[in-house]
Amino acid sequence: MKLLFYRYGSICEPDIIEAMESLGHEVACISDEVYDKTITPQQTIRLLQEALNNNRYDAVFSINFYPVIAEVCDIYHIRYICQSVDSPVLELFSHSIAKEWNRIFLFDNEQFRELSVYNPQHIFYLPLATNINRWDKLLSGASMKNSGRYAHDIAFVGSLYTEKSPYDKVHNLSPYISGYLNGLMTAQLQVYGSYFLEELLPEDIIAEYKKHYPDFYTPGEASFLTDRKILAQFYIGNKISSMERTKCMKVLSSRHDVDIYTGSDTSNFPKLKNHGFARTHSEMPLIFNRSKINLNITSKAIRSAIPLRIWDILGCGGFCLTNYQSELADYFVPGEHLDYYDSMESLMEKTEYYLSHDKERLDIAENGRELIRSGHTWTDRVELMLETAFSI
Repeated sequence: MKLLFYRYGSICEPDIIEAMESLGHEVACISDEVYDKTITPQQTIRLLQEALNNNRYDAVFSINFYPVIAEVCDIYHIRYICQSVDSPVLELFSHSIAKEWNRIFLFDNEQFRELSVYNPQHIFYLPLATNINRWDKLLSGASMKNSGRYAHDIAFVGSLYTEKSPYDKVHNLSPYISGYLNGLMTAQLQVYGSYFLEELLPEDIIAEYKKHYPDFYTPGEASFLTDRKILAQFYIGNKISSMERTKCMKVLSSRHDVDIYTGSDTSNFPKLKNHGFARTHSEMPLIFNRSKINLNITSKAIRSAIPLRIWDILGCGGFCLTNYQSELADYFVPGEHLDYYDSMESLMEKTEYYLSHDKERLDIAENGRELIRSGHTWTDRVELMLETAFSI
């Protein structure tokens, strides 16, 4: 098949292109948005029209959903295949998801259940994956001398969400509303595997918060996104993610050496060792492979799914200790492929246990890598995705 790949710079794009080509497909790319983040929907339309008018393609593909691509593909009667890798993706709440030429693959089962009703025949669930061949080549070529500096007792690669939390920009909330929301977030922090907060937001509190927020997100006319969902997933969800991640760092660093690779401000955590950003395709796999414990702390906007970080840690042969997500049991056995915590107490207990049980930890990491190799690579996912997309 000949596929047109619309790129914006996702870290998954090179791996999916490699998977498509390894399966014998020809891939052409529109990469303008990778280098120019100011591209407008109108410019995207022109880029797509030019490509589709000058060449014959079997499908258009993108990471995450673009309503404008769905509209263009509907006009041209060509399949639009997209794989979600992030959450929240507010563009998914567009009426364009109902277009018959869409083939939308969502990595979060809870989100799939919510959105598939708008296009039951053309929205599918498909978990994420990793490129184990890439990691194998990089790790086999890395010298112990150069990679030794990435060997840590406890490592975390990712944002603390402190810079991604617009929640704190609101001012002058009444003590009642502020107290209610703080209580709700504190309760949600205690619960793993279920995001119940959205259901408990009263309409008057939503309206009051919106009134006090200067630039509350306003969806376009073609969106069915509600203020409730915007507040719960984008504002409060990011705030809770920030609260959880900073709490984990504070608790762990009070007893252990913790190395973090992030652009987030860690000046309030003097015991953390912040190395700055890790290069995704060169440094990150060495961190995952060489560190004793790799933490995953899932963003609260990911309601049930397994985030990319887990697949990558296991694909690099690393040991992963993650918060509990309901989909974990669909793919992994705790204590055999990875392990999870469901409270701050269990996080501390399991951290101390695995730091002192080297053989068990290494065996779990190896089991995790072999499980990935047996059927959870991007080649496996892309093959199923294309087979599904062209079966209807």
